[in-house]
Amino acid sequence: MSNNTAMKKELGVSAAMSIVVGCVIGAGVFFKPYAIYGATGGAPGMGMLAWIFGGLASLLGALTFAEVAVMIPKTGGMVAYLGDTFGEKVGFLAGWMQTIIFYPAFLAGYGVTVGEELGAYIGAQFELPIAIALIIILVAANSLGSKTASRIQVVSTVCKLIPLFLLMIFGFILGSGDNPIFTPMVGEGKSTGAVLGSTLLAVLFAFEGWTNVGAIAGEMKNPGKDMPRAIVGGVSIIMAIYFIINMAYLWVIPADELMNISSPASAVAMKIFGPVGGTLIKVGIIISVIGAANGFLMSGSRVAFHLADTGTLPCSKTLAKLNGNLVPSNSIILIGVLAALYSLIGQFNLLTDLAVFSCWIFYTLTFYCVIVLRKKMPDAERKYKVPCYPVIPILAIASGLYVIVSQLFLSGSKATIMSLCSIGITLIGLPVYLAVKKKNAK
Repeated sequence: MSNNTAMKKELGVSAAMSIVVGCVIGAGVFFKPYAIYGATGGAPGMGMLAWIFGGLASLLGALTFAEVAVMIPKTGGMVAYLGDTFGEKVGFLAGWMQTIIFYPAFLAGYGVTVGEELGAYIGAQFELPIAIALIIILVAANSLGSKTASRIQVVSTVCKLIPLFLLMIFGFILGSGDNPIFTPMVGEGKSTGAVLGSTLLAVLFAFEGWTNVGAIAGEMKNPGKDMPRAIVGGVSIIMAIYFIINMAYLWVIPADELMNISSPASAVAMKIFGPVGGTLIKVGIIISVIGAANGFLMSGSRVAFHLADTGTLPCSKTLAKLNGNLVPSNSIILIGVLAALYSLIGQFNLLTDLAVFSCWIFYTLTFYCVIVLRKKMPDAERKYKVPCYPVIPILAIASGLYVIVSQLFLSGSKATIMSLCSIGITLIGLPVYLAVKKKNAK
């Protein structure tokens, strides 16, 4: 299949970087410290170390991922990279996982979060309607064109950084600074290895989303120049923000208290600024989550569109159509409908944990693409090359393997069951792919 009309190339480096920062800084920095310090037993050391390890793993991945993204600047992102490198089946399974699990689950999780935050003010019975209403509004906005969606992303990214910077500045100025930040490493009775695996998954969720810019490469003005800037620059900014903001949290409230507070940013703001400050920070949190949800919908719909455009999804002709604004509105609606259905589960952590594990399998394969393509196409033009090759790609692959192995074997039975379910749902895509190919052949 092929579209007669191509999507417009009108996105620059600012829009691309805002997608990276906007998708990543969503709910994790506001809510995951609760899970992290719960896993450490109220000890700050391993929690802070996990933010460093998670940031380094993401940065290594970003440096590696950028070479593939620039070399294969196609709408669809990881689906196109894996398809071109390992064959259409592998690319399809990555896209199937992203379309069916990853993007809808994240969008649903963010919708549920907004519903819970607003429901605390207007009533718990409105949480689900708010979540679904947010998804519908974002679907409508994204259908108006990529410029409209990217403007939402830029504005929400700017708005979310304001409360974060206020917390960082005034947390250090007005906080007591008497609380331990780097010691002890873990609480009494906790295993360092097991704690690292649990905290690292929580941190990687907080970093999730930096690859989303690859999905809109086909709409970028100059992907060869802007893609690595957006990915590496965005992840570096996020690393700095996350580490400093978590130090600010601990500067005000100790880790053994944060482990019992589901929204540490609001609690810190309440302690620094009083009730009004806490309310303002909650507004910032809501804007932040909406921006992240918008970025996931925008990127996820492009993955579904790419699969449909290659004729490998059921109803491909419908999903591959562009509307009058030259965006794949039917693919946008597909991601929105699945997200609305998932939001009925109402479990933010369940939805996001399921999505993160699935995607890291294909992230690791994408990192390996760099090595494969260097061997297959040594003379191909590369406008960007990962530095210190092959050391950084190997470290990125090792980081990905650690995430996969730790969730399957080291993080408890619940994590193992969740991971196996995720793999099972992904593998369901194989008979779907074969059935669609058989139908197309006929």
